[in-house]
Amino acid sequence: MSTASEHAGQAALSICEALLLALNDHGLLPEQEIVGVLRDAAAAHENAVGTELEMERHRAVTKIINSIISAGNSVRRS
Repeated sequence: MSTASEHAGQAALSICEALLLALNDHGLLPEQEIVGVLRDAAAAHENAVGTELEMERHRAVTKIINSIISAGNSVRRS
């Protein structure tokens, strides 16, 4: 992945996390729904198929999403 792609990925992740926080803060999506969205995203990558390199990338994405769920980064937990 090029540096430009890495920066684009980080920007996209930050934007998505901010959107999830805003949806939760404004009562549009409860925490459980947000975690469900993240779990669905992780499952899509867990179930993906492809070359070994593609699978390695999918595993890395799954790991990132699961760490977001664990840390609660996209939900303000009380």
